[in-house]
Amino acid sequence: MNSAPASPADTPSAGAGRPAAQLQDALAITAVEDTGRLPQLVHTVTLAQPRDQVRRAELLATAHGLYEMRIGGAPATESVLNPGWTTYERRLQVQRLDVTAQVRQRPEGLAAADADRLDLEATLADGWWRGDLGFDGGVRYGDDLALLAAVEIEFADGTRQRVVTDESWRSRPSAIMSANIYHGQHEDRRLGLGPETPVRVVEIDRSTLVEQVSPPVLRHESRRPERIWTSPAGRTLVDFGQNLVGWLRFTVTGPEGTEIVLRHAEVLEDGELGTRPLRAARATDRLVLAGDPAGETFEPTFTFHGFRYAEISGWPGELAAEDLEAVVVHSALRRTGWFECSHAGVNQLISNSLWSQRGNFLSVPTDCPQRDERLGWTGDIAAYAATAAFQHDVGDFLHGWLLDLGQEARMNPHGIVPFVVPDLLKPGLGAGDPAAADEGWGTPTAIWGDAAVWVAEALWTAYGDLDRLRAHYPAMVRHLDSVDRALSPSGLWDTGFQFGDWLDPDAPPEAADRAKADKGVVATACLVRSARFAAQAARLLGEEVDARRWQGLAERTLAAFTTAYVHENGTITSDCATVYALAIAFDLLDAGTRPRAAARLAEVVAEAGHRVSTGFAGTPFVTWALSETGHVEEAYRLLLEEGCPSWLYPVSMGATTIWERWDSMLPDGSINPGEMTSFNHYALGAVADWVYQVVLGVRPAAPGYRRIRIQPVPGPGIEWAEGAHDSAAGRIEVSWEHSADGLRGTATIPEGAEAEIVLPDGRARTVGPGRHSF
Repeated sequence: MNSAPASPADTPSAGAGRPAAQLQDALAITAVEDTGRLPQLVHTVTLAQPRDQVRRAELLATAHGLYEMRIGGAPATESVLNPGWTTYERRLQVQRLDVTAQVRQRPEGLAAADADRLDLEATLADGWWRGDLGFDGGVRYGDDLALLAAVEIEFADGTRQRVVTDESWRSRPSAIMSANIYHGQHEDRRLGLGPETPVRVVEIDRSTLVEQVSPPVLRHESRRPERIWTSPAGRTLVDFGQNLVGWLRFTVTGPEGTEIVLRHAEVLEDGELGTRPLRAARATDRLVLAGDPAGETFEPTFTFHGFRYAEISGWPGELAAEDLEAVVVHSALRRTGWFECSHAGVNQLISNSLWSQRGNFLSVPTDCPQRDERLGWTGDIAAYAATAAFQHDVGDFLHGWLLDLGQEARMNPHGIVPFVVPDLLKPGLGAGDPAAADEGWGTPTAIWGDAAVWVAEALWTAYGDLDRLRAHYPAMVRHLDSVDRALSPSGLWDTGFQFGDWLDPDAPPEAADRAKADKGVVATACLVRSARFAAQAARLLGEEVDARRWQGLAERTLAAFTTAYVHENGTITSDCATVYALAIAFDLLDAGTRPRAAARLAEVVAEAGHRVSTGFAGTPFVTWALSETGHVEEAYRLLLEEGCPSWLYPVSMGATTIWERWDSMLPDGSINPGEMTSFNHYALGAVADWVYQVVLGVRPAAPGYRRIRIQPVPGPGIEWAEGAHDSAAGRIEVSWEHSADGLRGTATIPEGAEAEIVLPDGRARTVGPGRHSF
């Protein structure tokens, strides 16, 4: 094989040159001892020239753990949870922040004699570094927190002053007793700041330092309570009207020693906070007041919670809606997709998808934001990436995550893409995963491992960035190499562990992998799709030997699939919706078999009463397989069904995000008895991609929307639709409605782009920029 050329993304020191060089004289520092309180690292310097002579000031900083930096008493940045979560063993992001305003600004109360004094302060917290993560709460990257930072100041005359972290800094305990991603933040204001002591120098591997690629985590909006009431058990409950991710913020006045406790949950059960789905995560914040008559503001920025409801205890006086707010926190994502139609349930489904993406795109694309997990499950984003790229600009976010995926596969002895990225389940991090304890670190897995290919494909389709495709290609190679070695002698991918059609609604709550679809059928079908795109990517990158290899693998695998699983009457082994959806959507069937398989898929869907019968594997593709083979009515009936299981059943139950299970909440209002039950999991919302491309009709006809296809496919139950997509080529707008004389609509094409408008009767015409009627 002509292996992929070494690329910056494929080396452990990717991007490390500049931040490593600029921080070479800085030392990583921490508190000398653990006092049981979060440490603050502090330093004071005198500016070399008056503040008004400061032309520019820049902070470069990173940490083991989380850090919050203040300069002259002002926050160094609006971003939170820095430096984010990456594959720390290979990629530790350095933030580069403009702090000119903070350095220039003279703090209030600063005496004239100290006019040129600059105070630096950084609070450290465990974050993902030593946050005791994972299912058993025992996973951590290291025991020492550390800050590595430099402030470079340029004056009007061109001279510079540099301040770096070193032994001259001091440490003191803060009033924060603890802060944990899963369990929450505890602060006792009575303690104040402890005495200053020396700092200790610790090691940070400089080769891991990289420029920040992923967008920062920010506060985006806040919401006041919609309802405050007393529960049957006498507890004060608050409803914010939306399942969201973030924390509560408030300013309160009360007697010294008053303890306010904030508990969080996504749902109610029996009139009380439904905390069982949180498992071991306590999701509880605590504040003990110092008794300041001017009031005390609390905002627990070293944790985050997934919640709609909160239980408040210890509040001094009567709690009112204006007393507190829920702050919505996630990575910076520019919204790029809008959709509205005549069906209120579908509109809410799209809103739920948007909110689930926001809540789970927090530093990494997590499975859920609330329980003792919150991991970057590869299968979830493999299913959802195309939807994500329509709804928000995820180019930087998923690019950064794919760089981590590539490093995780690189560290694996056999190039296997892990179940989660960053990989907390590998040996060496806490308890790790017993299944991965051997030197092989497990076996390759369909869909989850295919994220190396499918997420890269979604980004290529959405943005058409060849340089980034090149950066992602080595991980594709490693994944396909690992699968190729794992194939059985028949050429089928029917070996090793597979999740299969995970969360098939007919699977028992305690065994989500026990689906109707044969796991070998699912995995082998997925391999064909992955090998085909890898061949396309290799050709685009000039890797012709690789292209022939992957094309050959795709053809051999397809032949094995056809021989083993496709029967003469057009049925496919295990005869369920998922296997037909994959075979049709991945173009695995010949011209004679395809219509028979499509007819059988339509029958299977009808036999299920147009209720969903697919899991992670089939759900993103089942409506596609129906509509692309002429079964439009069945696709629409499947979308619009409200009985359980269906996409609109959670909507009918008041959901404001996508659920993990089709029946995370049962019709009687009780929570699914399964241990794994989240109410904010985006994967099953992947049908939104079909809504955008088929119902609305906005499709990329070339990578990066260099060519556009406007092809709405109306169906029964939706009378009109309108929406827009801010694509890489510009803003695309479409609207259509049924009228007495048929379908009428408009499409607006951005400058410099060309579009083909395809109508339901097959008529097509090519148009240029501007607004067009059809």
